[in-house]
Amino acid sequence: MKFMATKPPTTPPVAPGSTPTTTREDGDSVVLERRTQKVQPPQMYQVVMLNDDYTPMEFVVMVIQEYFSKDREQATQIMLKIHLDGKGVCGVYSRDVAATKVDQVMDAAGKAGHPLQCVSEPVE
Repeated sequence: MKFMATKPPTTPPVAPGSTPTTTREDGDSVVLERRTQKVQPPQMYQVVMLNDDYTPMEFVVMVIQEYFSKDREQATQIMLKIHLDGKGVCGVYSRDVAATKVDQVMDAAGKAGHPLQCVSEPVE
């Protein structure tokens, strides 16, 4: 009894970033040469809170502590920077995380009835 293959043998698929180099020493071997790919790190975004004359400083400190995992001292320093300079960076994140942080802050401010503004912008 003879068994026959249903398909002829094929060469393995080429991995991304690889260039096939065929060496036919014994007629069947294929050698792949791998080239490393240089990938750029993801664009980072900073979450910036803007100053207004109506949101209490204590609320800003609480939001920074809760949503940006800062201790009371760091949160107070960021709040003072926002108050004195008109804006302050609360953290630097990837695009999706920064957008989520902005949404969380804006939602908390809206629920508390404060006009606090928060935006994300690319880090240069």
